[in-house]
Amino acid sequence: MSLPPEWYHPLVAMTLRLNKSRDRLLTELAASQNASKQEAAARAIVETAERHLHQDRVAELSEQARARYAGLLRRLGD
Repeated sequence: MSLPPEWYHPLVAMTLRLNKSRDRLLTELAASQNASKQEAAARAIVETAERHLHQDRVAELSEQARARYAGLLRRLGD
């Protein structure tokens, strides 16, 4: 089976299949945001991605700082 050409991908919508409890939660989220379910799902994806990517970046920078200042941190701990 071959994939459609690259130009086709941005034009295709994705179907989101949810069980009843998740659909209810999405409906409630959309209502609380005064938005459509599609918009509420898109916002949730963006917010979650931004939060996770931020946490990953903070962890990366923390590791770099601990490595860079390891000697200083050891001396301060003594």
